[in-house]
Amino acid sequence: MPRFTANLSLLFTEVPLLERFALAKQHGFSAVEIQFPYLLPAEQIQAALLENDLRLVLFNVDADTLLQGGEGLAAVPEKQAQFKAAVAQAVEYAAILKPEAINVLPGCCLDLARLPQYQATLLENLHYASQVFAEQGITTVFEAVNSIDMPGFMVDDSEKMLAILEAVNHSNLRLQYDIYHLTRMGEDCAAFFQQHLAKIAHIQFADCPGRHQPGTGAIDFVSLFDLLDANHYSGWVGAEYRPSATTVESLAWMKKLAV
Repeated sequence: MPRFTANLSLLFTEVPLLERFALAKQHGFSAVEIQFPYLLPAEQIQAALLENDLRLVLFNVDADTLLQGGEGLAAVPEKQAQFKAAVAQAVEYAAILKPEAINVLPGCCLDLARLPQYQATLLENLHYASQVFAEQGITTVFEAVNSIDMPGFMVDDSEKMLAILEAVNHSNLRLQYDIYHLTRMGEDCAAFFQQHLAKIAHIQFADCPGRHQPGTGAIDFVSLFDLLDANHYSGWVGAEYRPSATTVESLAWMKKLAV
């Protein structure tokens, strides 16, 4: 069975962030991830990790107003200085929190006439982040987000991910593969794993449709996780779903899979 991490931005949200670490440990997780840790000092997060014997394996570079309907940072030509400042902020947090990977969200282009400019900026910024994080011994990843839930997202399928990976051509850049988002786009995750697993540094999941816990949708997680084992996937698999009830109730999948 793969190694699972709890995404504390979506799980255990019944309590404040600093209290979620203990709950993750209590319910069987040895590692966590956070989308954006920047509202808390890194030292407070580090203390919670140490107190609960947890590892923080992943967080994101700041994405400005992306989650509020904006375009994000990584592809906007006029925001390259702001993106570099966000990378520097991520490095400061990483120096304390020691993540294995940092995720760069490609973001949206809301004016299709400017798409070529945005695409070029994204490649440049991904190369920049890959180099900066490589100097810290941290893997750089980026992900596709389905354009049904987030219209205008620039990277919404696996073909675009692979094309970007090839175009950037940096040894420190790998994929963050989100099973929910790619299933939402109608893709065959198992087929992708069989062909391209070596390009993936981190996996996230939620069931589809609904983006809730396994067992609430149509995805066969048993087969997918068995496939990861059979192909010797050594990375982490992040539970990044929205619980349909309480988080604790949503964790029944762990017992079913004998996690």
